[in-house]
Amino acid sequence: MSETAPVPRHLTAEALRTVLPMDAAIAAIDAALAAGLDPEADPARTAVDVPAGQLLLMPASSARYAGVKIAGVAPANPARGLPRITGTYLLLDGATLQPLATFDGPALTALRTPAVSAVAIAALTEDRPLDVLLYGTGPQAAGHVEAVRAVRTIRRLRVAGRDPARTAGFVDRCVEAGMPAEVADAAAVGAADLVVCCTSSRTPLFDGALLAEHATVVAMGSHEPAVREVDTATVRRALLYVEARSAALREAGDLLLAGVDERRTLVNLAELRTATVRRDVPRLFKSVGMAWQDIAVAAAAQARLAAAEPGRVVER
Repeated sequence: MSETAPVPRHLTAEALRTVLPMDAAIAAIDAALAAGLDPEADPARTAVDVPAGQLLLMPASSARYAGVKIAGVAPANPARGLPRITGTYLLLDGATLQPLATFDGPALTALRTPAVSAVAIAALTEDRPLDVLLYGTGPQAAGHVEAVRAVRTIRRLRVAGRDPARTAGFVDRCVEAGMPAEVADAAAVGAADLVVCCTSSRTPLFDGALLAEHATVVAMGSHEPAVREVDTATVRRALLYVEARSAALREAGDLLLAGVDERRTLVNLAELRTATVRRDVPRLFKSVGMAWQDIAVAAAAQARLAAAEPGRVVER
């Protein structure tokens, strides 16, 4: 007699963040890399242009699970009061491919992307209080502030945004959370130990010639070959770190538009965990988002649910 497939549980944005806080998401990304995950072997993202923007399909598998994220990128949505990123993640049992759980896709993305950045930041920056310059005021910006705080102390946070009212509101929320935060001024780039770019900008945000020699830059705002947040000067000055060379050379406009190809040294995230890092020249970590990150964080959330609610959570 065949079994009746159980109905998979859906994790809303609130439920996901309750079951898997930022420090646990960072640990899940680090644990996947420590276990020998090869970022270069991750399946390529499929992107399909549609009238509203793009549809993205991101499948991955691990020893225990398989999963796929279907995401939409709708640039006009914010003007309608709707999220720019939409979608759902489906987690499957690895042996049977039976559905185990679904997740709010934007919430999963807003959790795993800062977690990936945090792993890089922990490796690339000195373990001391940092002056941080943040570009952006949206969900990824908020997530990256949380992620930076999980691995480093923020001595001062400066925020640069396109909308003065939104930027001021973001700064106010950071101050209320106990951070020394302020709106960025023109000298902020040169004074920053860490520059974090979390925007949908299609052109560079700052002049890379102004970066301090010891600065680290994290750029995660785009996955399109013709779009970039950092300029050619930054890329030419910096040591370059990526999630995977394969993904970066397909999608990272920040690097491709600056002339980077397979001849340039790109250190991937797995290699970075054990690499010796020079801190006398700028360092750039460019991420585009990869499917292995989704499954690592979704699997960690599923495991926590199973441990907290034995007998209720679907596990096969």
